[in-house]
Amino acid sequence: MSSTLPETQGQTVPDAWDSKGHPADRAKTGGWASSAMILGSEACERLTTMGIAVNLVTYLTGTMHLGSAYSSNIVTNFVGTSFMLCLFGGFVADSFFGRYLTIAIFGTIEALGVICLAISTKIPSLHPPQCTPNSPNSCEPANNLQLAVLYTALYLTALGIGGLKSSVSGFGSDQFDDSNEGERKQMVKFFSWFFFFISMGSILAVTVLVYIQDHLGRDWGYGICACAIIAALVVFLSGTKRYRYKKLVGSPLTQIAAVSVAAWRKRKLELPSDSSMLYNLDDVKDQDVTKKKQMLPHSKQFRFLDKAAIKEPKTNGNNVVTKWDISTLTDVEEVKLVIRMLPIWATTIMFWTVHAQMVTFSVSQATTLKRHIGKSFQIPPASLTAFLTGSILVTIPIYDRIVLPILRKICNKSQRLRPLQSIALGLALSICGMVAAALIELRRMRMAHLHGMIENSKSVIPMSVFWLVPQFFIVGAGEAFTYMGQLDFFLRECPKGMKTMSTGLFLSTLSLGFFFSSVLVIVVQKVTGHHHPWLTDNINQGKLYNFYWLLAILSALNLVIYLLCAKSYIYKDKRLAQQVIELEKTDTDTADHA
Repeated sequence: MSSTLPETQGQTVPDAWDSKGHPADRAKTGGWASSAMILGSEACERLTTMGIAVNLVTYLTGTMHLGSAYSSNIVTNFVGTSFMLCLFGGFVADSFFGRYLTIAIFGTIEALGVICLAISTKIPSLHPPQCTPNSPNSCEPANNLQLAVLYTALYLTALGIGGLKSSVSGFGSDQFDDSNEGERKQMVKFFSWFFFFISMGSILAVTVLVYIQDHLGRDWGYGICACAIIAALVVFLSGTKRYRYKKLVGSPLTQIAAVSVAAWRKRKLELPSDSSMLYNLDDVKDQDVTKKKQMLPHSKQFRFLDKAAIKEPKTNGNNVVTKWDISTLTDVEEVKLVIRMLPIWATTIMFWTVHAQMVTFSVSQATTLKRHIGKSFQIPPASLTAFLTGSILVTIPIYDRIVLPILRKICNKSQRLRPLQSIALGLALSICGMVAAALIELRRMRMAHLHGMIENSKSVIPMSVFWLVPQFFIVGAGEAFTYMGQLDFFLRECPKGMKTMSTGLFLSTLSLGFFFSSVLVIVVQKVTGHHHPWLTDNINQGKLYNFYWLLAILSALNLVIYLLCAKSYIYKDKRLAQQVIELEKTDTDTADHA
């Protein structure tokens, strides 16, 4: 490092500033020194959020004495809200505070929420008394005050998570100069390390932290979560003087709204036959705006939006023109790119509905099975999700090092799976995961009937908890392909200035998947609840396997729709290449005619 210092000393990074507002010195700011603090804080934050989310259903059923289905909905709504708020956090970061302040503010909010949760587990009056041994099925559920405190803590935490997640990976990438070849390579490594650190935080949460929660108490477990998020804040803030900061660029949501408003306002005007007559970057006098934009060729889809770029004659001597009056054709094309991505966005939501079952009903299943290893050690139910995370970590290396080389030899293809192909594979694996879950639940229910354990959900069925591993492992493998495919797709296909919003779109599929799980639970309860309920407070008296079969069927239908959407989708690079070929052909024809 010291040998390269004289070469870089005094050089500044374009479009980046230090904590004092001066141009960022390449040698004194950014790079691995600052990104390491971001990685460390993210690992602590992931330990906190996963430590709460994966084991929350057992706290709600075991300590708060809530029903299994009700508890599952609380968990899915909490996780769904956390990811949905990423869109809000991204808007705030782009429009008002910037990424650094957004992380600091929302990290503090998350810390307050976790501290509130930890305190609520310590104060006896904030949770119902323990069940009496003689009547385990007549436990007193949490009252309104206790639930109000719980919801306050959870949704403060969710607000903090949403604001923080929307900015932390982007702020990490800000520490590297994309225009510098060496730093650009370091940025690629940063994202790999970022994925590694959040995975390690998740594994520690679902193993060590979950064990502490189940054996030493929730007050200890959530207390550690509170300490972890405070440590994350301290580590993050300690790098303030070393970070590189980017100026606010405005929210892409505002651009989408402005194009829509301008197009609607000019809906009665007639589009010119020649697209060169429309307002575009060539007409913009502000050089800062043109540098930040990549001029996109005109497309014939969604022509209504083109009206936003119609040039209007100035009237009444009013020369003030705003973005709500007229948009460049490039702005319009960027909005069109986002619209084209929406069918893929919508058809990936179902995967995360399946994923939601891994931290809700699958954990509830684990509580009824034999979890002992040896005579003394008992596996916490939520620790089964370690197989989910472990599957994610091993799937990609196996694909890269084993499967891909074999395919290259057999099919003579050197290309990796493209994003849409990767997502399709993940969706197919989610169907297999639900089929496996349904078959395993049928076996669990047969064992419960055979040993007369239907009436008491607290009884341990003589069946190993490791029977649940296949559903965790298959869905985890599906998540590896779906997650990486989605991330690649949304970042690759989005317009140049919309990466924050595109990441928010990606994370919103997780949110809506968990919300859709809650809706399905409510609908299934209302439809089946009167005669032969599928989802009951006592999991042994329901028909959870039918719910899994329903998810498998819905996932299969969703995969068919996805494949139709994916088949008709044209990647942005291919679309741009086609436009270049068409322009060259037009120029050739014109020259020949002349």
